[in-house]
Amino acid sequence: MEIQSTLTNRAGQVLKVIYRDIENEEDIESHRRVSGVHAYCFHKDKMVVVYAPSKHYWTLPGGGVEEGELLRDAVEREVKEETNMRVLQQRFIGFQDIFEPGRVVSQTRSVCLVEPYGPFLQDPDGDITEVKLIDPQDYRRYFDWGEIGDHLMRRALQIGAKMGHG
Repeated sequence: MEIQSTLTNRAGQVLKVIYRDIENEEDIESHRRVSGVHAYCFHKDKMVVVYAPSKHYWTLPGGGVEEGELLRDAVEREVKEETNMRVLQQRFIGFQDIFEPGRVVSQTRSVCLVEPYGPFLQDPDGDITEVKLIDPQDYRRYFDWGEIGDHLMRRALQIGAKMGHG
């Protein structure tokens, strides 16, 4: 499935977004430089959200891909850094391009089953200050990614259930 939409960034610019469902890592076009990853992380019957005070919003764990890093490893690293949780299973479910002035930002979306290493203390980068486990049905209280986000949440819940969450 492909969804074309827009988003308004923090600078107030309206940007074009093209989202595509994928079934695995190989579906991500290899010639693109993916710069970001975000994961729908489930622990038992709850979903993980994180708070970024500098951005003033709740979101899914995720962040930038380091030079030479595999996308799967970037997801695992970001989840650990931002939540102090270990990824037990991971599956890529989506890919999107955000058309910013002068560049295209490519990001993946994945579903992960996670378990805590221990309590969340701090994000080494200092970007995340709070982690919550929420009822997945309440996600819009924390973030709203519009039509793409609603589609991804339905897909994440369906795939997460097949992976064994809940």
